[in-house]
Amino acid sequence: MHKKIIGLLIIMIPAMSQAQFGGLLKKAKSKVEQRVENKIYAEDFAQDAIGELPLTWNASGKGEVMTIDGKQGKWLRAFENTTYLTGNKKAFGENYTIEFDLMFYFEPKVKGYVLPHWKTGLLSSGGIDPTDNSFLKVADEVNNTFFIVNNGNNGGAALESRAKRAQTFRSDRMELGDLTPTFNKVVHYSIQVQKARFRMWMDERKVFDIPRAMNVGDTMNQLYFFLEGSNYQEDEIGLFISNIKIATGLPDTRHKLIDEGKFSTTGILFDVNAATIKPESNGVLKEIGTVLNEHKDIKIKIIGHTDSDGTDAANLDLSKKRSEAVKAALIKDYSIEEGRIQTDGKGESVPVADNKTKEGKAQNRRVEFIKL
Repeated sequence: MHKKIIGLLIIMIPAMSQAQFGGLLKKAKSKVEQRVENKIYAEDFAQDAIGELPLTWNASGKGEVMTIDGKQGKWLRAFENTTYLTGNKKAFGENYTIEFDLMFYFEPKVKGYVLPHWKTGLLSSGGIDPTDNSFLKVADEVNNTFFIVNNGNNGGAALESRAKRAQTFRSDRMELGDLTPTFNKVVHYSIQVQKARFRMWMDERKVFDIPRAMNVGDTMNQLYFFLEGSNYQEDEIGLFISNIKIATGLPDTRHKLIDEGKFSTTGILFDVNAATIKPESNGVLKEIGTVLNEHKDIKIKIIGHTDSDGTDAANLDLSKKRSEAVKAALIKDYSIEEGRIQTDGKGESVPVADNKTKEGKAQNRRVEFIKL
């Protein structure tokens, strides 16, 4: 049986010489009031056993869920010459976002060998189970994007797309400079796809914004990772991956805020139990700031929401502090007049999804912008 395979792949290559949400809507509420992005998949390995491959994942070799000293949560350790398929079963749609945290671990006893490249890919399984063993072997033949690192001081990236085993797009090499400071540190990767358009960030640094990179047709439904082999020993090198989030329905900020009167996002992230905004939130904040600067007459109210972890009082206080932090960021970074912004917080009192699941909690941790 002929299988039609279309994909997009992100490859990180340390080269030669050296990782919004839509919940169930209450009928009593209006559609505008309850619209949030639709969460497809979330994985932080919280339910997986230490030392084992995640239960719903597939791999061409071994993988281990681990904890890392000084880092929160659990992480999947990816080994060399191994492809890892996530447990996702749902289609991504035409417009979607992907986020994940990744650490390139490198503690060599003796330096000098060529570093291995690593890949992160998106593919369309063409009606086959996206975790099928066949996709452990075709990863190199689908669409791809890749970083190239030369002894850590000549970092670069390129994006490639493929369909029916033929190259349909390849970008020029993007120079990234010295990436050795990122070794053994967590980097947050953010991807936005809008039909054919592909954008990617490393933390707040934009790497790609290519209008016709993606093949438009079969819907992507799998995210995977691959680490190439090297002459380094297993305990000297590896990838650590966690906090994967895939969401469909990239919001049209202008339309939702200006025309519908409300915009809700889970794309503004905070430190745990704190109101400190994470750098990867800059993309969403920039969109809001741009809209407000284009429409000087618009006033808004920012409302923070939390999940159900913690006490009601603590969550209410936290949600208010987070909305105030967003206001402060818009004033400081985008010169929005203070008088145009009000703030409030609802804590855990207005959930849009089930707080008993990690996916539901991720949907409930959100920030709303309401036009006044």
